[in-house]
Amino acid sequence: MEVCSAYSMTKSDWTDLIVKMGYSQHVLPFFIQGLYGDRTIWERHLEKGLIDQINRNFDLSLPSISAVQTSHDGTVKFLLKFRDSAEAETVLIPFHKRFTVCLSTQVGCGMNCSFCYTGTQGLKRNLTGGEIVGQYMVASRWLMEKNPSALKPSIVFMGQGEPLHNSDEVAKSLYILNDPQILGVGHRQITLSTVGYLKGLKKFTLFPRINLALSLHSPFEDERTKLIPLNEKFPLSEIMPVLDEIPLLPRQFITYEYLLIKNFNMSDRHVEGLFELLGKRKAIINLIPFNPFPGTHWERPLEEEVEEFKQKLVEKKLRVMIRRTKGSEILAACGQLKVERLARNYGQR
Repeated sequence: MEVCSAYSMTKSDWTDLIVKMGYSQHVLPFFIQGLYGDRTIWERHLEKGLIDQINRNFDLSLPSISAVQTSHDGTVKFLLKFRDSAEAETVLIPFHKRFTVCLSTQVGCGMNCSFCYTGTQGLKRNLTGGEIVGQYMVASRWLMEKNPSALKPSIVFMGQGEPLHNSDEVAKSLYILNDPQILGVGHRQITLSTVGYLKGLKKFTLFPRINLALSLHSPFEDERTKLIPLNEKFPLSEIMPVLDEIPLLPRQFITYEYLLIKNFNMSDRHVEGLFELLGKRKAIINLIPFNPFPGTHWERPLEEEVEEFKQKLVEKKLRVMIRRTKGSEILAACGQLKVERLARNYGQR
């Protein structure tokens, strides 16, 4: 019988369970502190019977680290192994003030985007909420051991997999990650990126009020379909009205990720198309120079071409930023994640 991960349980789940077991809900703060921090707290504040039941009925282990690679810019890529020996990659990315953990939500990905190395791997399975939370815990603990003064890392759901294709488990992980009494990552420090999986996108308003990013890459349906096959089923004409209905906090925008591909989507026509699509929306365009991977036919533009395209958008009074590539030499940059040794012993216990 599959044992439930303790890290798949929300605070509400634990409250109900502890009361059902016959213990006072007042022990919950000590229980949470011990589960996510110093386990000796349990010995001081919890009855042995409760501890025994938890140990007997829940999996308290975290994903194990199969491999670690570090880039010259400080980016760290972890290959993490789960209980069934399936593996996924998690990336710790350095920024000016704090690190960001890039989380995977699936083993592989079924979206088959032509610009993404993960898509060549195919979808093996969804990750559970506990496995998603476990990635964050492993990466942040590794960081704190190396740098005890580091700030709590931010989160981007931009690793392997389409988060909204696994919306129920992702939502569960978000409530655990965001809960101030559990891991306490602020909603403004969490961003979820989607290619526009519409069935999941319609559930987004049920999530904590986190940031949302859409992989746009072209304002034109035919071009976007070449990059993102899912666009044929869920076109921009259906996605944009759903995005317009998402309530935004003050100073909050929806980010539109725009992969810059040489000789494909960087013309004046694309500038006009982006202005028409986003000019009247609360939008930030995040320009991402394409990160090459083995076997791709797409090309990365020159830096001066990137700057020229950005300036044309700025002249249209669009909000624009450039995502600087990090971790590319260890295939840890945007669109480069793929487990080469996928499921070495997958399915074997």
